[in-house]
Amino acid sequence: MTGAAAAPRADLREARATTRRVAGTFALACRLLPRAVRDDVYLLYLVLRTLDDLVDDGHMEASARVDAVAAWAAGQVGPGTREVAILDALAARHPLPRRAVADFCTGMHQDLARATFAGEADVDRYCYRVAGTVGLLMTAVLGARDERRAGPAAVALGMAMQRTNILRDIDEDLARGRIYVSQEALERHGSLLPGRRSALLREQIAYADRLYEVGLAGVDALGRGRRAIAAAGAAYREILRQLERDGYGVSAGRSSVPTPRKLAVAGRAACRG
Repeated sequence: MTGAAAAPRADLREARATTRRVAGTFALACRLLPRAVRDDVYLLYLVLRTLDDLVDDGHMEASARVDAVAAWAAGQVGPGTREVAILDALAARHPLPRRAVADFCTGMHQDLARATFAGEADVDRYCYRVAGTVGLLMTAVLGARDERRAGPAAVALGMAMQRTNILRDIDEDLARGRIYVSQEALERHGSLLPGRRSALLREQIAYADRLYEVGLAGVDALGRGRRAIAAAGAAYREILRQLERDGYGVSAGRSSVPTPRKLAVAGRAACRG
């Protein structure tokens, strides 16, 4: 039975709509996924995005909803939330690594606790929890031709994307009182303020690029969806190039890749994938 047939229609409709509404780059790439797994990818994204949004918005149910998924990951009987129901259905079709789900929940709790990061290893650990784990879960849905390479590459690509988010969203996060850059990096470079963060962004962009190199080099180890993941990774990496074109944070605000360029970059990557 396919994911589309097994999932409640309302959940599937919301999963598709949510992906298209809040994850434009990812939604674009999802069109390249094989039909047999596309809806399951949408459903997985709905679970993870719902938890992330509840946490980011400070919703009163955030901690309880994350805990329910953590209980599921630990094999415990907990509240039957929608997220748990979807994960149950997905796990019946794919070998979802429950440890990855548990680690994702740990990352959500870090956000709830407004964690800070002393060094790059702390940032890496956080990026693994909230995004590298997503790579592992996606790999479980898409399958692997080479499991030895696919998992580490998926983790690296997820972490690269999260580090890209951190750099793109510096000003939005500062406005919410959040800093995801390490204290060590701040001490080296002095400031996150516009016009004073060029050296920091250059350093952090190079760090993210190294992760992209590892992640994209392993896309061919996936069983299915290689073109889609190659397109998503390349399009997301282009945000780093836009940060460079925009002057390394000389002005406040989020750097955004124009749609024609995003489509061109994704298309070239998909053809190579």
